[in-house]
Amino acid sequence: MLINGRNSVREAIRSNVSVNKVFVQQDIQGAENLGLIKELKSKNINIIFLPKKAMDNKVSGKHQGFIADIEEFKYANLNEVIDDVKSSGKQLFIVILDGIEDPHNFGSIIRSCECAGVHMIIISSHEACPVNATVVRVSAGAVNHMPIVKVGNLNTTIKQLKKMGIWVYGCELGGTSMYDVNLRGDIAIVIGSEGKGIKRLTRELCDEVFTIPMYGKVNSLNASNAAAISLYEAIRQRMR
Repeated sequence: MLINGRNSVREAIRSNVSVNKVFVQQDIQGAENLGLIKELKSKNINIIFLPKKAMDNKVSGKHQGFIADIEEFKYANLNEVIDDVKSSGKQLFIVILDGIEDPHNFGSIIRSCECAGVHMIIISSHEACPVNATVVRVSAGAVNHMPIVKVGNLNTTIKQLKKMGIWVYGCELGGTSMYDVNLRGDIAIVIGSEGKGIKRLTRELCDEVFTIPMYGKVNSLNASNAAAISLYEAIRQRMR
């Protein structure tokens, strides 16, 4: 998989991702760029210098002079992540994405989850964006530090989590105010898709549905914004 952008490449080489090689634009200048090249050399990573036109032809987005060829993303195992968190004595903090298809939203949510200390993100293998180059770039490297679990059926997984004593919340219009629900303990927050929200059967499985209060004339939020707001309300409550 090719990932592009200076920050994405830097985070990849500093994580456990296997980097096959890095393409670097010829004659690139600047202290930050030269510093990254020095770091690549210190890690004995194969560097291939290419003219700008060749770099532009490799990827569709901005590359800032750096494109890395890395291994395909490795999804995490649900039970292994839960066991690791439980063994550390921490309360589980999980995000479930129900049908997020936009890679920019997905990448932004990953970034917010990593910053908020979420232990894992669960996505479906159907009707959902996989981890691809755009997701990696938008996440600004956060994807390298965030366990992501892909499951065949979200509803089956939610039932499994509930049997473990994990309280499942849906973030959706028409629920209880976010400020009136208890987001402490072992929890999972479900974020719905950009256009359809949480699917009916999935919503019915949630132990409780909460709504982010809004006071303007537009009554909806972007999925990634809703996720970030919900996560930090949970953090606020859990730090009390």
